[in-house]
Amino acid sequence: MQPTSSDDMLARFLALHPRKIDLSLGRMLDLLAKLGHPERRLPPAIHVAGTNGKGSTVAFLRAMLEAGGRGVHVYTSPHLVHFHERIRLAAPGGGRLVDEARLIDAFERCEAINAGAPITVFEITTAAALLLFSEIPADFLLLEVGLGGRFDATNVIDHPAAAVITPVSMDHPDYLGSTIAEIAAVKAGIIKAGAPAIVARQDDDAMRPIEREARRTGVTLCVAERDFFLRAENGRFVFEDAQGLLDLPLPRLAGRHQIDNAGLAIATLRRVVPTLTNSHYEQGVLHADWPARLQHLTRGALVARAPGGAEFWLDGAHNEAGGRVLAEAMGDFEERRARPLVLICGSLSTKDTAAFLRCFAGLAQEVLAVPIHGEHGGRSAQEVALLAQTAGLPAAACESVEQALDFLAARDWPVAPRILITGSLYLAGDVLAANGTPPD
Repeated sequence: MQPTSSDDMLARFLALHPRKIDLSLGRMLDLLAKLGHPERRLPPAIHVAGTNGKGSTVAFLRAMLEAGGRGVHVYTSPHLVHFHERIRLAAPGGGRLVDEARLIDAFERCEAINAGAPITVFEITTAAALLLFSEIPADFLLLEVGLGGRFDATNVIDHPAAAVITPVSMDHPDYLGSTIAEIAAVKAGIIKAGAPAIVARQDDDAMRPIEREARRTGVTLCVAERDFFLRAENGRFVFEDAQGLLDLPLPRLAGRHQIDNAGLAIATLRRVVPTLTNSHYEQGVLHADWPARLQHLTRGALVARAPGGAEFWLDGAHNEAGGRVLAEAMGDFEERRARPLVLICGSLSTKDTAAFLRCFAGLAQEVLAVPIHGEHGGRSAQEVALLAQTAGLPAAACESVEQALDFLAARDWPVAPRILITGSLYLAGDVLAANGTPPD
């Protein structure tokens, strides 16, 4: 008999509920009660919701806290290559991804006590993560919302150390609402009485429901461009709030938007951990790492297939707001060093792919569309190519990322191209696995 693996158990969990996504807290609360309420025995939790930038903000929070000597648990989603990426456990010298034996043990305990009751995969795996976080000492838990906020399985923390809301934009309208205001109201559901709420710069339509929730809970918001200010100046990153000014290096993570994410993390920690120093913030800005977010790949099996001298970038952006930020970053790269930009793009059918790709009109030379293999909800390469063409971009369909790279490598390039693989975190995970550079 083959030993049980975490992948085997995840496959079993899929059969416990007919819908992959079913936003509700009832099933989750029942399971946690049977487990003895691990959500009540957690380290102080910083809860992070929003549409774009959640993972990067968590990466900055972790790097800054660890630079200050704090032990940090981290829960994020989705994973890129292996499920273990979702659960990082505090350890001396920096956290480590959960190992297979510990993950299986937590899964088995949750599976046994759930006893076959209906529950989504995200709910039972989140319960397993909370169980581990409750049993292993740490100074803080960074808890990223999976989808939405108010009815997300992570929203079982009654007394967080802080609530953080990154920029809110259109995404998952089938589950969260058809307007920015409706979506923001759902995201604002993580705001809890007695905990500071730190909010990124938002459109007015998003800010109004967030302010309404803050009034309802009696929470005073700390808002970007009102209570703290961020700017790039002379090749540096300047943060300023009522406590004073920080003059820091630019973030290691590429893109102008990472200044906003780093600033949101600093504003949070200035309220939650006032003993952190300028040096801790500087180290955090310089050492934060978050794969598939404007990740510059310089070696690996796929990189070797690209045209000689090409720049090779990977980003999991998949909605219009993410497309705007990514196109802005590509424009900055173009100003620094001009190269023809080629997108290799795959997308899910649930995403507004045309709106995403329109952000690159006039910037990208062409789009090579690829399928996302193994994803039931993935668009065909032909469909993505057609959507790119309707967005005003020359496009062709390819059978795979490898074929797209071979197609580019066969050309004679007067100037080596800048290649950006984008459109889906699922595609990004496939690329990291095929390239031989999985996250650690």
